[in-house]
Amino acid sequence: MLPALGKVGVFSVPMEVVPAKTGIAFAREIEELGFSAIWTGEGLGTREMFTNAAAILAGTEKLIWGSGIANIWARDPVTTITATRTLNESYGDRFLLGLGISHREQVDPRGHSYGEKPMEVMRNYLGAMANAKFVSPMPTETAQTAPVQHILAALRPPMLRLAAELSSGAHPYMTTPEHTAMAREILGPDKLLVPEQAFVLTTDASEARHIGRTYMSWYVGINNFRLSLLKQGFSEEDLDTQSDHLVDSIVAWGDESAIRERVKQHLDAGADHVPVQAIALDPLDLCTESYRRIAAALLEL
Repeated sequence: MLPALGKVGVFSVPMEVVPAKTGIAFAREIEELGFSAIWTGEGLGTREMFTNAAAILAGTEKLIWGSGIANIWARDPVTTITATRTLNESYGDRFLLGLGISHREQVDPRGHSYGEKPMEVMRNYLGAMANAKFVSPMPTETAQTAPVQHILAALRPPMLRLAAELSSGAHPYMTTPEHTAMAREILGPDKLLVPEQAFVLTTDASEARHIGRTYMSWYVGINNFRLSLLKQGFSEEDLDTQSDHLVDSIVAWGDESAIRERVKQHLDAGADHVPVQAIALDPLDLCTESYRRIAAALLEL
């Protein structure tokens, strides 16, 4: 079964790299604030997804860890299945597996070849996962035989259709509420839809856009994100200049009510759960104070 996610969680890129003790303390505070889940990814050379999750789950009581995402090139399908089952048995089904094909820019340096058919690679990976064996005893016979639930990092329609066909849902990143509506239409009514939403708590447009451009600068150079943003209706000029239109559409900024309204737009468009990501000029800043300020406004949704 999928874990019972609330409407709003937290996405934190710095959780990929901060010291373990710092990450555990942050996760405990997120849990105490009332957020249901914490999400992070794994980049090239950052903390490995499953061991990072184990440390955080051991240090919290009910917080769900969402992998956003586990890179399929980092481990074979059998390891992904066995690691997921081990975490969920150990920590009360508080691990939600999110899988992604990643990006050529982060795959080829590993010694793999991203190739020209990432959809085929993902389809084959999911098929191998479905046939993977787990021979360790489980608490119940149901747990032993139940399939591992997972969602896919999906930006454009082909991967969203694959998520609808072979997964429990989708986890888009750097997308608008309009994209959420499109994703819901493709996924259908019964799949989990979890779009991330970046935000800056400031009413100063210049400050917000400066932070937003700093945050987006890496992503606009990555082919998959460029293609996704173009598909969402932005122009090459928007991407190359990181226009106000692009930044304002992807990064919510303003006071607490403005951030709440953007999250509500995703929920109204069909999202089940929205992990919000406070961003700052310092990529290692956990932005704890921003989550403290925004929690009450978001958790009333």
